[in-house]
Amino acid sequence: MADGYRYLQQSAGNHFYQHQFSQNHHARPQIIRNGTPPNNIRPPFTDPPSPSRSPDSHSPVQAQYGMYNQSHQQGQHGRVNGGPGRGIPMMYNFHNQNAHQQHAQHHANIPQDHTTHSTNGSVLGPHANFSSGVLSNTTPSFTPSSLQNGHPPTTRGGQAQVLTEYWAEQMRLHKESENANQSMVEHGAPNHFARTRAGENRGLTSSVDSAVAQDADSEDRSRPYRQEVAKRQDWHNIDISGQGLKVLAVPLFGYIFLNELYIASNKITHLPAAIGQLRHLSHLDASFNQLTELPVELGMCVYLKKLLVFNNRIEKIPYELGSLHQLEQFGIEGNPHLAPEYKQAISERGTKAMMRELRESAPVPEPPLERKWIALQDGIPTPNQERIKIGSYNILCDRACTQALYGYMPSVALEWDFRREQVLKEIQELDADIICLQEVDTDTHCEYLSPKLAYHDYKGVYWPKPRSKTMPEKEAKRVDGCATFYKGSRFILLDKQMIDIANVAINRPDMKNQQDIFNRVMPRDNIAIVTFLENRLTGSRVIVVNTHLHWDPTYADVKLIQMAILMEKVEVLAEKWTKRAPCSERDKKAGLVDENGSPETNLATFSPSMDYSSNTQIPLLVSGDLNSTPDSSVYDLLSKGTVKSAHRELCNFQYGNFTKNGIDHPFSLRSAYSALDKTPDRLTFTNYTPAFRDVIDHVWYSTNTLELTALLGGVDPEYMKTVPGFPNHHFPSDHLLIAAEFSVKIRKEKKVLAEPDFGPSSRRRD
Repeated sequence: MADGYRYLQQSAGNHFYQHQFSQNHHARPQIIRNGTPPNNIRPPFTDPPSPSRSPDSHSPVQAQYGMYNQSHQQGQHGRVNGGPGRGIPMMYNFHNQNAHQQHAQHHANIPQDHTTHSTNGSVLGPHANFSSGVLSNTTPSFTPSSLQNGHPPTTRGGQAQVLTEYWAEQMRLHKESENANQSMVEHGAPNHFARTRAGENRGLTSSVDSAVAQDADSEDRSRPYRQEVAKRQDWHNIDISGQGLKVLAVPLFGYIFLNELYIASNKITHLPAAIGQLRHLSHLDASFNQLTELPVELGMCVYLKKLLVFNNRIEKIPYELGSLHQLEQFGIEGNPHLAPEYKQAISERGTKAMMRELRESAPVPEPPLERKWIALQDGIPTPNQERIKIGSYNILCDRACTQALYGYMPSVALEWDFRREQVLKEIQELDADIICLQEVDTDTHCEYLSPKLAYHDYKGVYWPKPRSKTMPEKEAKRVDGCATFYKGSRFILLDKQMIDIANVAINRPDMKNQQDIFNRVMPRDNIAIVTFLENRLTGSRVIVVNTHLHWDPTYADVKLIQMAILMEKVEVLAEKWTKRAPCSERDKKAGLVDENGSPETNLATFSPSMDYSSNTQIPLLVSGDLNSTPDSSVYDLLSKGTVKSAHRELCNFQYGNFTKNGIDHPFSLRSAYSALDKTPDRLTFTNYTPAFRDVIDHVWYSTNTLELTALLGGVDPEYMKTVPGFPNHHFPSDHLLIAAEFSVKIRKEKKVLAEPDFGPSSRRRD
């Protein structure tokens, strides 16, 4: 954040520090006498910061002192609602068009006699690599290890200890906090952090948004980090420090967009559990209060980078805070009842190592209540009516499950050997007739899922994404794709088709020379698998579509075109399959075995294959990870059957006939989970990460041929209150397994009307 701060203009209202550093910019190692506890270590500054002066723009203090202003005039502080006062929080504006111009002006006004000192110097250098320790399952404790700089820690024998860079930074922040508290107490001036930083930060953007955007640019996340364009928010920070508060009002935590919250120098005795709602929080200062504990819900704020709780009465750190994997500074000095192991852990290995040790040593939490099936009264089938249970599941392939994206969870929960067993267990417990999986790599399908599921009567169809054809064999095995499994004792596979969506798009005559096709659609190698199945006993047939659309929310038009091409191909295939010849009884018996694995001979009578006169008469199921929310154009296309060319997600692009005439399909489709939208059981998410939570996985069905009878419900809300994101010990993917049960509607046969008989007189010859 320091890089974005603006220098103060030198004026009557602004002063600068004159820090005295040694000429070689190296702090002299400070020797700790025998028996001296870590909290007596003094910071390496010979001239400590003063609350009455602004810090030097080049000093490490200034780098940490950024805050916000809504209006900046030379020599004045910004104010809200007439100015800061007791009981009035300070909220600050980041957006200013002249930020760069002011930045240059501030540089010109910096005194020339200031000494430059980098925060990445020998005293406050970056964190080194750390190693995890072993904690007990009752109270977190840390095992001392050699310091990162090679010096041994303090021993019982009385050996001296060198001041580490980690603890030097801890003490520097503690001194800053002391100065801020002293200023508010002596001068009776609340909102210290806002006052001292007025006018410094114009034109800054949300720290979390910037971090997310940077993360998205650095790698192919294959995950929707933000599905919709966020509304403009002109302030992301509140300072209510030094106001004598004893309780924090719950409405405060409704500002879920907050990046920074300052509640220091009050009389607060506890932080409400609602603080977990501030999922975008990156800085929290609760120093100089009367806190005795930290709520476990604070672990939900995984984007926290600085957590300061200096001078409180905290006794222990909950394991749940281990999920704060991005935390850089954890200010705990001045808590006399806190176990010394915490200070020792930070001093020797740093904050990140301490968080990792908490995370890795935490006991496995209690599992949630079992997800329940929700019966729909309007869809109760008759006893003889055929039923179909289908599930859809993005299993999060091993390649995509990285520490960078899911580091808030312990490493064991991210290991593929553990997660794949959990995935297999969920599939087995579901016991669906058809299961559609996404993000299945070749190695996982061939070496694990296919042979394991074969023991449970499943046969499968699998295709990896097309780019695997251009890779060496070893790398190709790690490319993910889609897999459709079905119960072999119940269904016959009549046909299968892999749809390479990008290849279909670039070969359409109406899309030749369309730049948007080549620049936006062609680089995405998403696919779909379409299978045509027949029930061995009833003779009814069903088309099953399994797909995984592009993930990036900024490419909403690409997802729409992908779905448009897919539905166009399904329409053609359905027309072709209406002419498919009926299966013989021999075909239906083929492959069937009894419980001992021998060919089955005593079988019930098979019904003949059903015939269908049009492509819309065949039951149709469309499922998968569509990466599309209910307010998207993909959802509109499937539910309404059409999307006009003027649609907001289509009108600014050129996609041949799609943008000329619009998009449509002939099927009458409905999202299965939309049946719960107006009920307490409404599904609130299918994909859950700290940065994103929404319904993007779907099961669609043709309403003229299938009746929805039941749905697999969501996750226990109480369990979710302390879960920052998936995957975890109980959910092996960041997606939920969703499932629905249908009954096949009884087809109404056309009645043949007999010629009326009016008696002998009507048959009399003339």
